[in-house]
This record gives sequence, structure tokens and C-alpha cells, in this order.
Amino acid sequence: MKRQAYQPILITDARRSQDDQLNSRQKRYVLMMGVRVACLVAGAILVGVKAPLLWLWLPLCALGMVLIPWLAVLLANDRPPKEEHRLAARFQRRGRDETPPMALPAEERARKVIDAEP
Repeated sequence: MKRQAYQPILITDARRSQDDQLNSRQKRYVLMMGVRVACLVAGAILVGVKAPLLWLWLPLCALGMVLIPWLAVLLANDRPPKEEHRLAARFQRRGRDETPPMALPAEERARKVIDAEP
């Protein structure tokens, strides 16, 4: 029976746990819904006391009550982007030089060949 090779996970490469991600998204959602409730209460108070510039404050409160839930749902369902492999940059193709080697003078061609070697 073969034993599988033990491959430790480096702490620096580890992603946040699913529970931690879910908790942070829930906190953000509750905070945004709290701001929505504050917009609703502020709008009701402004209408009740007939505040000056009501024509300005009431649409701002209404805009907050409409846009914040939409943004809260989008952000609550958003997950962090997937991380690329840490060695992916080493395996990407390098861009080619536009100048063909035979178009260069002999000295530059030799220098280019020497620079290209690892």
C-alpha cells in the first residue's frame, strides 16, 4: 500500500476560510442594511419636521434606500477573486522582440544572443 506524499500548506499561501469569508460578508450586509434603515428614519424625521431644503434631502434618502439594498446583495454574494498560482509568472510566455535578428548589425545580434541566455 502506497502512502501519499505529505504536502504542507504554507501559511502565506493559505486562503481565508469559508466561515471567515461568510462572516465578513454578513457583517458588511448588516452594516449596509443599517445605513438603509438610517436613511428611512432620516427621511421620516425630515418630512415630520418639514426641514428646509426638503426637496434636496428627501430624494437623497430615497436614493439611499433604493441603491443600498442592491449594492448590499451584490457585495454579500461576492467572493474574493481566485488567486493565481505563485509560479504562474515564471511559466508565461515572454514577448518577442519585434526586430528580426538578421535585420540587426552583427555586433548587436551577438549582444542580443548573449543577453537572451540565462
